[in-house]
Amino acid sequence: MGVNRIADIYARPGQVLSIEFWPPKTERGEENLFQEIKRLTTLNPAYCSMTYGAGGSTRDKTVELVCRIEREFGIDMMCHLTVVDQSRAEVMGVLDRLREGGVRNIIALGGDPAPGAEWAPHPEGYAYAHELVTEAIKDFSVAVAGFPEVHPRAESRESDLRFLKAKVDAGACAVITQLFFDNNDFYRFVEDARRIGIDVPIVPGMMPIRSAAQIQRIAKLCGARIPSALNEQLESLVGDDEAAVRFGIDYTTEQCQQLLAFGVPGFHFYALNKADAVLEIHRRLYGS
Repeated sequence: MGVNRIADIYARPGQVLSIEFWPPKTERGEENLFQEIKRLTTLNPAYCSMTYGAGGSTRDKTVELVCRIEREFGIDMMCHLTVVDQSRAEVMGVLDRLREGGVRNIIALGGDPAPGAEWAPHPEGYAYAHELVTEAIKDFSVAVAGFPEVHPRAESRESDLRFLKAKVDAGACAVITQLFFDNNDFYRFVEDARRIGIDVPIVPGMMPIRSAAQIQRIAKLCGARIPSALNEQLESLVGDDEAAVRFGIDYTTEQCQQLLAFGVPGFHFYALNKADAVLEIHRRLYGS
């Protein structure tokens, strides 16, 4: 059973590897996910996380899988938990289930609304992620999200940073960033965060490219910018996913090498439920 809190994990010396999964929609998908997790356990990740669908749509499946992975693999898990479309009672119910399942880490998020809906706080819920942090730190170690290119709903870069500071001041112990493809965006984000007194670990979120169409779609959904040179390369790889995976490994490895030189505390890989790219990038970075 995993027992480590992420606050303690990031307090240790050395690089921290963490990996994120999403809850499959079918039994076959779950079987495949667990096979991929078995492969990734060879890297001894410090913790893994599981996403929480738009509008809390995968809430029950997410909690079920987080507790199962923690129990069966002994991996410390971090569960996504969102504010949007959930009452406080529903959020407390999730926290109760995680606590009973031995999970002690969450990442507190505003969350995405259901498709086609506008983001709005639940009338009986939390209005902001920092309110969720305040509640959850009573029993959990809590990470929060950061946005190197500014949150899509933010009024400005300055207001986005203020909201991040509020989450850290409420007790968040780490910031895990949205994916990005230009390291300069991350460097600037860290500099701005440190300037306003955010002193917790800031962990880059890395997503290896698996196909040109997929990464372009994901980037659009989350508001990540694809640099023109990268986009040109992706256009040349449309329809050739094998070549896109090879290119993605090269691109993300180079990003990570530069980030290591910058001094990041580790990497959080958005693995898309696949082990191959993360295994190869890790081998190139650390030799194993």
